[in-house]
Amino acid sequence: MRTFDEIYTISATRHGGADALEAKLAAPDPGVTSLPEDRWLSVMTKCIFQAGFNWKVIEAKWDGFEEVFHGFDPGPCAFMDDREFDAILGDTRVVRNGAKLATIRANAAFLMELRDQGGAGAVLGGWPSADYTGLLEMLKKRGSRLGGNTGQYAMRFAGRDSFILSRDVTARLIAEGVIDKPAASKTAMKSVQAAFNTWMQQSGRSLTEISRVLALSC
Repeated sequence: MRTFDEIYTISATRHGGADALEAKLAAPDPGVTSLPEDRWLSVMTKCIFQAGFNWKVIEAKWDGFEEVFHGFDPGPCAFMDDREFDAILGDTRVVRNGAKLATIRANAAFLMELRDQGGAGAVLGGWPSADYTGLLEMLKKRGSRLGGNTGQYAMRFAGRDSFILSRDVTARLIAEGVIDKPAASKTAMKSVQAAFNTWMQQSGRSLTEISRVLALSC
């Protein structure tokens, strides 16, 4: 496995030098632990709907989603009765996919459950980066449709430190011998986490930055 500096050099060479590469990187939001519940639910829902849909369509309707779902306040969403939910299924302000709309109630309840552990910001935003795959596993088990890349994108868009196993990141991990195919098993994810932890120790950079460097190396 190459060192982070070696992979960084590959990326910088491909993208016009170190300054140009740095301009393409972004750091996680240091205030993510203070992100309110409604914004966690909003970003989770948007990522769930963007999976398999045209992102521009979802973006164009997002104000409608916010309006229909009470600004994604978890209380009203979690305790929404069937009459209100059934009415939303016919509301043109949202994308009328019943299975995905149902995740809003489920994930609102999930976020409210985290209050006993300090709240969504503390749990999701404050989860140790060195065990990021543990967070992804928790999202998969306790959340609704938050497994795979959906959970990864939700964490990235919320601003927490994260990696995304995109096609290019996966290609670099395979090239480095970390995995031999897209990571789907717990064993593979453990190997991915170990590699990222090594690169964090070598570089002092975040998962978010390292993930981006890996993606730009391919």
